[in-house]
Amino acid sequence: MCMNMIVNKLLPPLLSHRLRNVSAVVCRSYLRRHVTTSPAFDSDKSLEVEDFGAYNVILPEEPFVWGVSHIIRRPVPSHIIRPKYAVQHDPSADHEQQYEGDGRINLGSIDEKRVRAAATLAKNVRQYAGSLVKPGVTTNSIDAAVHNFIIAHEAYPSPLLYKGFPRSCCTSVNNVVSHGIPDDRPLEDGDIVNIDVTIYLDGYHGDTSSTFLVGDVDEPGRDLVQMTNTALEAGINACGPGRPFNGIGRAIHEIVRNTSHSVCPAFAGHGIGTVFHRPPWIYHTLNDEPGVMLPGHCFTIEPSLVQGSNPSVWIFPDGWTASTENCARSAQAEHMILITETGVDVLTQ
Repeated sequence: MCMNMIVNKLLPPLLSHRLRNVSAVVCRSYLRRHVTTSPAFDSDKSLEVEDFGAYNVILPEEPFVWGVSHIIRRPVPSHIIRPKYAVQHDPSADHEQQYEGDGRINLGSIDEKRVRAAATLAKNVRQYAGSLVKPGVTTNSIDAAVHNFIIAHEAYPSPLLYKGFPRSCCTSVNNVVSHGIPDDRPLEDGDIVNIDVTIYLDGYHGDTSSTFLVGDVDEPGRDLVQMTNTALEAGINACGPGRPFNGIGRAIHEIVRNTSHSVCPAFAGHGIGTVFHRPPWIYHTLNDEPGVMLPGHCFTIEPSLVQGSNPSVWIFPDGWTASTENCARSAQAEHMILITETGVDVLTQ
């Protein structure tokens, strides 16, 4: 999970204007092909919105509530080791941890053993969360179960209190691209939901996500999820010692460019280990990011694909939830990668 957006968040006045227009355009429960002249999408001419299938569009509840201070955080037993930002427990502080060096793991050391253990637990949490997905279940109840599962394994849910984030995982439904906050909306037949989990175990973070189908999902939704998984595999196949980091974005671009989907550039993969987010930054689109992969580099690849050709996002009033501007669906998939002397290990697979 990368909680650092490449694009700047919309300023509140612009966001308020955008919210009003989106609410006016999406006036039915299901997104269908339609035409709008809303300035939130195009101030000069009518913009035809593609038919992305039948699904419920996720919009912020009205009246809008700004921020997340009203959301009660789940307790964590005092004996569980916390990352520094959770110990500070100050949502107003900048919780970016200081990092030194290139973040490479000393292969064959206790550090490698611990990062592998963190990744394995993250994988187990992701699989457990996926087993809970079905129509009628709320994402809030999934978050509660995930939270209890993590602390039962003597680990800390990394998203909790990271820059004030109020839950223990992210749940992004349908048109939400990333950082969806678990809530009391029941999942509905035909939804897709990304569950992004990160845990902190013995001083190391483990991070992974997958997009799950809820009941009977239409063909465009299934195609989106399948293509997202294919894009992730393409990025992984571009990895290895001595290979360029920007080759990951190039490989994903080649897979996606002739499809009916686009890659959202707003979120990147990242180095991970004792620090939640650090270099190397992994971009999923064409880029000129310098550097090559070396043994011990540990990072995430986590492409978010969007239906259609407009991958732009906007932020809900909660300050976290990122939705597509045109309410097209998005899917994301994420694995942790460790570069070895001879190749690559996918730690969360």
